[in-house]
Amino acid sequence: MKSFGEPSDEGYVRLLADAMLSDPTLFTRSDEVEAAWKLYTPLIELMDNSPWKLPIYNYESMTWGPPESDQLISKDNIFWRRP
Repeated sequence: MKSFGEPSDEGYVRLLADAMLSDPTLFTRSDEVEAAWKLYTPLIELMDNSPWKLPIYNYESMTWGPPESDQLISKDNIFWRRP
């Protein structure tokens, strides 16, 4: 995994170490996962069965996103701040 242009595995090392030490602080509890599924499953099913479909625009990682995002916010005279 690369973060900020440099290879890094620190997050995975910490996550695996905590899992092996039975430290649950970085993990979602099972009741939280079940509550999330109860909340989002009807929404996902609604979207899957809807006559309208939301467009999905792909773009390369490490970029500012698809051109469609610029077009969307420019309608309100808003623009991304870029370095």
